[in-house]
Amino acid sequence: MSQHASDQPTPEEQIAILTRQLQQAQKLTSLGELVSTTTHEFNNVLTTIINYAKMGLRCRDDATRDKALEKILAAGQKAARITNSILGVARNRSDAFEATDVAQLIDDALVLLEREMNKYRIAVDRQFASVPPGLVIGNQIQQVLLNLLINARQAMPRGGRILIRLEHDPAEDMLVLTVRDQGQGIPADQLPRIFDPFYSTKRGPDETGKGGSGLGLASCRSIIEAHRGRIRVQSSVGKGTAFVILLPVAHEQSAAPPPPALGITAPNSPADEPLSR
Repeated sequence: MSQHASDQPTPEEQIAILTRQLQQAQKLTSLGELVSTTTHEFNNVLTTIINYAKMGLRCRDDATRDKALEKILAAGQKAARITNSILGVARNRSDAFEATDVAQLIDDALVLLEREMNKYRIAVDRQFASVPPGLVIGNQIQQVLLNLLINARQAMPRGGRILIRLEHDPAEDMLVLTVRDQGQGIPADQLPRIFDPFYSTKRGPDETGKGGSGLGLASCRSIIEAHRGRIRVQSSVGKGTAFVILLPVAHEQSAAPPPPALGITAPNSPADEPLSR
């Protein structure tokens, strides 16, 4: 007997399932890119440890040995930061919304991208105010951060500066996270579409294999809206682009948002404004 029609997923359910699978595939692809990038940095750390260990064994005076041990300790701590950041992306910290140190999420993302930023001569300016924890799913917000930071890096092929600002808006009781680059900017006629699925201002992946699918920003918007937050873009051609994200603050009595939406929806007229500089 054939399966009853009511047992078949509806078209909307099928889209939701495929979207969830696509988002998981994107996460695995991003993880593979990060592992490839950080492997080189990890090798540099190991080289430092080995060389200073040899120096400590070769030299008998206390001053040289103390210096070698300090360098080994610093390199080991850096290796631990890299490993912990990768593990944080690879595994779900939690599937639930919980009070999270958003500044730490940013720092973890920057550890993973440190070598890439240095390679492309990108300086990062961190401006973090003292803010309360956010009510977020840490893994998902870090995914958004990695996407925005890689986009900012790609917008400045000759190098430049990325500003990351984190502050608290007491009027709305929201965290305000800004990622601003000094890149080429986005033409005004393209701004209303940048959150559309499969729309991209890039010609394709760059030499690192990143970018160009048209799903990154659509996924970012879906994640932020599932957090009961907001994301908007401000851009001026020749001056740069800024993404501004608002996230809810965690309180003891905070009610967790509903489970994140599985689908990627089209935007509802994002607030596109010129950059003020």
